[in-house]
Amino acid sequence: MKEQDELLLEDRLIQLLDYFGIEKAHFAGREPNDMKGLAAKYPERIASLTFVCPQDVNAEYFSSIGSRLLVFNGDRGPISEQVAGGVKRLPECTVITLVDYFAPGWADVIADRTQSVGDAIIEFVTGLDTPGVNSFDNGLANEGEVAGVKYRVEGSGTPLFLLPLTHAPSQWQALLPRLANDFSTITLGGSELGSAAALESRGRSSGYIGMQRNLFEELQLKPGETVLEVGCGTGVLDRWLAGYTEGANKIVGADLNLLNLREAGALAKKEGFESVIEFKEGNAEQLPFEDNSFDVAFSSTVMEQVNADRMLSEMIRVTKQGGRVGVIVRAEDMSGWINLSLNAELKARIESRLGGRNVSEHGCADASLYRRFQKSSLENTKNFPWLAASDERAHVEVQVDRIISGFRQEEASEVQEALKQAENEGTFFIAQPYHCAIGTKSGR
Repeated sequence: MKEQDELLLEDRLIQLLDYFGIEKAHFAGREPNDMKGLAAKYPERIASLTFVCPQDVNAEYFSSIGSRLLVFNGDRGPISEQVAGGVKRLPECTVITLVDYFAPGWADVIADRTQSVGDAIIEFVTGLDTPGVNSFDNGLANEGEVAGVKYRVEGSGTPLFLLPLTHAPSQWQALLPRLANDFSTITLGGSELGSAAALESRGRSSGYIGMQRNLFEELQLKPGETVLEVGCGTGVLDRWLAGYTEGANKIVGADLNLLNLREAGALAKKEGFESVIEFKEGNAEQLPFEDNSFDVAFSSTVMEQVNADRMLSEMIRVTKQGGRVGVIVRAEDMSGWINLSLNAELKARIESRLGGRNVSEHGCADASLYRRFQKSSLENTKNFPWLAASDERAHVEVQVDRIISGFRQEEASEVQEALKQAENEGTFFIAQPYHCAIGTKSGR
């Protein structure tokens, strides 16, 4: 038997199903990466699958369950266009468009459209002819962990597994009571799923960590100084920093996503950093800290999601006079690099999207970061772009799947073939572009 750390996600989910004695179940979530392995290798264990505003849908993984697939999609922004392109290659799936809705990874879809999404999920699941799905009356603990996947069971009846909804602050909370009234809902979490898995995977990438190391060298962090991370996610950067500084700095991580905050606390404790790192619920546009609280405030790929000017103002407010502020954002205005043998046009299209394609109306994912720092009250500002290379498999797979999901079938196949060739040769990596800026709060 494989060690737990070596298990693929689909095998973890199979162990969970077997633990409960469930042969076949309904699933709902947001991240195709959470379900692609199960759908490809064990489609007979999936009674139905619902994606609530995913960032991509790659037909390669889900063609075997097309008639049992429900996809909610917004109608605004490039990601909705990308998802629409992906589901076109799945003609049997059911697609519901949320009118006048922008659905980036941080959109709180269930809270925003509770009634309509709930109605559609219940109608879809109950309307399917799904032999082999039995009523589930849990005789085990209501919450626990199996194969690294955390679970919480509520209600009784037909089993419905609820996977994480990426960065949505309230996750399934608004709809959970209603779903638990109709189904045995088994809410899943842990560092192997959803945005937690993506953040942890990115945090293992040497190129990404190299960018963070460079940021802190520029910030000139000294032993004993206090540090705030705005939008800490699972705390992967806070744990890296605690190790990098050998515990010489008190670190506070703030985030709106309670699911990720719980995981952040558990991971910090597991790695022995609970006395060094503290996590708090906090909104980047209205931080829950007094003025002049920290020597250093930093943030990485969060300013895209919020009002960038308010966030920067708040970071400056909570930083002490003479303290430093550092921000990293994705660079949608720069191309990245992908080391694949492809025709020039297709390669250029992929590289142009490596900076991401999701930014809120008042967010920042371009070189305007530098202007914002110059216009602020910060002094001694420094501005620099960065290409962060990664061959960390899980992180790279998510990025490539996301980009090519809306491509034509022949284009997606060409990329997949080039990817297999590069992986066999051991030459595959991507380099994603970022903008970085630092400044010092005036001591006057």
